Amino acid sequence: MSELLTRDDYQSIANTIKWPTQAFVDGKFMPAKSGSVMPTVNPATGEVIAEIAACEAEDVDFAVTKAREAFERGDWSRLHPAERKEIMIRLCKLLTRHERELAVLESVESGKPISDCVGGDLPDTIHTLKWHAETADKIYDELSPSGSDAVGMIVREPIGVVGCVVPWNFPLGTLSWKLGPALAAGNSIVVKPAEQTNMTALRLAELALEAGVPPGVLNVVTGYGHTAGQALGLHRDVNAISFTGSTEIGRKFLEYSAQSNLKRIVLELGGKSPSIVLDDAENLDYVAQQVTHAVFWNMGENCTANSRLIVQRGIKDELMAKIVARAREWKTGYPLDPQNHLGAMVTKEHLDRVMGFVEAGKKEGAEVVVGGEPIDDGKGVYMAPTIFDGVTAGMSVATDEIFGPVLSVMTVETPDEAVNLANDSDYGLQASLFTSSVTRAHRYARAIQAGTVTVNCYGEGDITTPFGGFKMSGFGGRDNSFQAHNQYTETKTIWIDLADHVEAV
Repeated sequence: MSELLTRDDYQSIANTIKWPTQAFVDGKFMPAKSGSVMPTVNPATGEVIAEIAACEAEDVDFAVTKAREAFERGDWSRLHPAERKEIMIRLCKLLTRHERELAVLESVESGKPISDCVGGDLPDTIHTLKWHAETADKIYDELSPSGSDAVGMIVREPIGVVGCVVPWNFPLGTLSWKLGPALAAGNSIVVKPAEQTNMTALRLAELALEAGVPPGVLNVVTGYGHTAGQALGLHRDVNAISFTGSTEIGRKFLEYSAQSNLKRIVLELGGKSPSIVLDDAENLDYVAQQVTHAVFWNMGENCTANSRLIVQRGIKDELMAKIVARAREWKTGYPLDPQNHLGAMVTKEHLDRVMGFVEAGKKEGAEVVVGGEPIDDGKGVYMAPTIFDGVTAGMSVATDEIFGPVLSVMTVETPDEAVNLANDSDYGLQASLFTSSVTRAHRYARAIQAGTVTVNCYGEGDITTPFGGFKMSGFGGRDNSFQAHNQYTETKTIWIDLADHVEAV
C-alpha cells in the first residue's frame, strides 16, 4: 500500500463505504432468518454505523449445510492443489486492490489506529494468505519404511467443515491465520466474527467469491457469541473449530465439543506476557522503545501484550525514566487520524473493565506513574497509556489479563528471580528477554514457560514460525507455519499388501 493519507482522506473513504450488513452464505448475502439485527457502533464516536444480521442456530445450521454440500461437491476440496493456490493468489490481489477500503472498515469498526491497519494488519493478512496459498502444492505426503511386501502411505486429507471463530482485536489478521491453511487444504469454512467487528470478514468473503472460491466454501455467519457462536460449537456436522479469544470462552468450546460430536478444538487464548530486562541489557533507549511498543500497541488489546515489566534493580531507574518519557509520546485520539498512535477502546464496556483493573491496582498499593484515567471527549471511549510501579506478585494488575494499555512494573534482584516471577502465571503465550549475554539468552529462553520467547526484541515470530501458548494460553495446536495445516487436515494411513499370496497358497 502507498504511504499514509491524511485524516480527511480516510474520512472521505469512510463516508463513501457501503457497509456490509448481512451474513454471507453459499455465495450470497442474506439476512438472519428471524429478521433480527444487532447494532455496530463506531467506538471513536459512539454512533451506530449499521445494523448487522443477528444470526441464530437456524442460520448456522443453514451455513453448515451449504458448507458440507460444497465440500462433498468437490469443486474446492478435490480441486488440484495448484488451482486452489492460483485462486487464493487472485484473492490476495483483490485484497491488495481494496486495501484502503478494508483498512478503513477495520479502523472504524474496531477503533484501531489507521496507521496500524495500513502498515500492519492489511499487509500481514495478505502475506499470510499468500504464504499458505503457496504451500497448497508443496506439502508432500509420506511413505512408511515398511519393507518390500507392503506400501504404507501416510496421506493428509481436508478435515471437512471448519468453524473459525475470530476476535475483535485483529479481525482480519487472525482470520487470515485460519483461512490460509484451511482453504489451502481444501476445507469448507464457516466464519463467526466477533459481534463488534463483522465487516471486513464479510467483505473478504465477497472478494473470495469474485476470485473464484466456489459458493458455499467460505461462509460468514454474523451474530452474538451466545447464539451463533454456541450453535457453531455444538453443531454435529462441524469437524473442527479454531478459536482465538478469551480463556473463558475457549473452555466453552471444549464443552461444546464434548456435548456434540467430539469435533477437533484448537484454542489460542489469553496471556499475561512479560518483558524481562536483565542488568546487562545494552542500549536502554532501544529496550524502552521495545517495552512500550510491546504493551501499548493496539491499545494493549492484544493477547501478546507484554503487560508485565520485570526488571533487575541495577538498571531499573535509568530504564524507567526512558520508558516514562516514551509513554508520554504516545498520542491517543481519533483512529482515522494517522498522527495518533492509539485509537479508541473497542467498547464502553471494555473500557470500564480495564478501568476496573486500574482502580484495583491503586487500591492494592501500586503507584501510578503515567496515565491512570480514561480520556473523556464526550463521545468516544479512549484511554491513555498507564504505567504502575511498585507492583508485587499477587496484585491483580500482576496476575490478570487486563487487555488494555496498562504496564505493571516489578523489580527483582537476580535473573533467576526474574524468570521465576515470569513463570508465576496461569498463562504462557509470549515473553521477551533482554540481555547482552549469549549464555543467559539461551539458558533463560529455555527456562521461560511460553510458546514464543523473543530475545532482545519484542515480537511473535513470523508466518514461518508456530504461534500458540503454554498453560492456559493455548490448546490443541498452533497457528502459522506448516504446523497450522495440522489443525485442518486428517492423517490417514493406506496400507497396501504387495506379497504374492497366490504363490504362497
